[in-house]
Amino acid sequence: MTGPELRRRLGLADSVTIGLGSMVGAGIFAALAPAAAAAGRWLLLSLAVAALVAYCNAMSSARLAALYPVSGGTYVYGRERLGPFWGYLAGWGFIVGKTASCAAMALTVGSYAWPDRARPVAVVAVVAVTAVNCAGVRKSALVTRIIVGVTLLVLAAVVGICLLGSHSAATPLIERVGVTGVLQAAGLLFFAFAGYARIATLGEEVRDPRRTIPRAIVLALGLALAVYAAVAAAVLVTLGSDGLAAGADPLARAVSAAGAGEFAPVVRVGAVVAATGSLLALLLGVSRTTLAMARDRHLPGALAAVHPRFEVPQRAELLVGAVVAIMAASADLRAAIGFSSFAVLFYYLIANLSAATLRAHEGRPPRWIPLVGTTGCAALAFTLPPASVLTGLTALTLAATAYAIRSPRHP
Repeated sequence: MTGPELRRRLGLADSVTIGLGSMVGAGIFAALAPAAAAAGRWLLLSLAVAALVAYCNAMSSARLAALYPVSGGTYVYGRERLGPFWGYLAGWGFIVGKTASCAAMALTVGSYAWPDRARPVAVVAVVAVTAVNCAGVRKSALVTRIIVGVTLLVLAAVVGICLLGSHSAATPLIERVGVTGVLQAAGLLFFAFAGYARIATLGEEVRDPRRTIPRAIVLALGLALAVYAAVAAAVLVTLGSDGLAAGADPLARAVSAAGAGEFAPVVRVGAVVAATGSLLALLLGVSRTTLAMARDRHLPGALAAVHPRFEVPQRAELLVGAVVAIMAASADLRAAIGFSSFAVLFYYLIANLSAATLRAHEGRPPRWIPLVGTTGCAALAFTLPPASVLTGLTALTLAATAYAIRSPRHP
């Protein structure tokens, strides 16, 4: 590796904080409703399945990040371990999946801020955040901590109110849910774990990364799972699975049903803050991956331009923002979550396949991790709602066709 290296200044506590901050965000405010519709009373089991797959994905990514400590994530891992085509397809899956995640976050802002005008509010949120990104303003570490703190306080209050309040609004739990329903819900809940592999990309900045990163992943995932399980159980007890599945703002409705309607606006503000923070981070990530793929000529070269004053890829920022705004104006929140989950599960399937090729001297993970990760990603992806699977497969097929036309000699 050439050039200056980043300082190894992050210990275990810092790494856990970063991972927790990447996971405990807006996903839990939005993903519970569609998951409850699929899993019914088995919602918590689905959450555990999603966490297991997330753990395997993160551990595979951690070992690959230690070997390839450069930007690009699975786009790089797939290219180096499986070939250029698989790296390209993983990068494309990341871009389209996270673009849908951006739309879902924007729609979450709209659903909690103004349910009756969710789509217009979502578009305004995308335009505002894109403008901030184009000006070169990034979310600071302090702002990240504030957002995480606000989110955790709101979620803790929701749990307390729901468990101690009235449960008279709970509707009967769905009794007949098979394995497919549990896996479909797990695939949708996977959306709420978005960002967990952020720890795995910090190999160059963590002290004793081979020991610290796996421990940080386990602790951060465990803490996030505990938070999510507490919230899911509390809301499920208050609304029942049918009631939980009925709307796009389940946490606000849950506190109202528990007899604390005056606290619902606080929940809505917390959701808006969390979703806006996630939208900002996601738009930055998608635009940077777009920039990297444009530099490799997998996307139009014009998208690789960096603004001379603001030092950001403004063309990529504007294109991604425009696509997200169109999706937010036309897509359904649940459809966006399903499509995003499919594409990101495919992305991590490539990561697990890449990790399976590692040798012992390269830091190979225990063999069961990439095996369970690959199998889990495939199972969750193909049990998602049929429309999400079809749309995801169409996007990947178009990407593969474009690659074949442009580079017929590539494997």
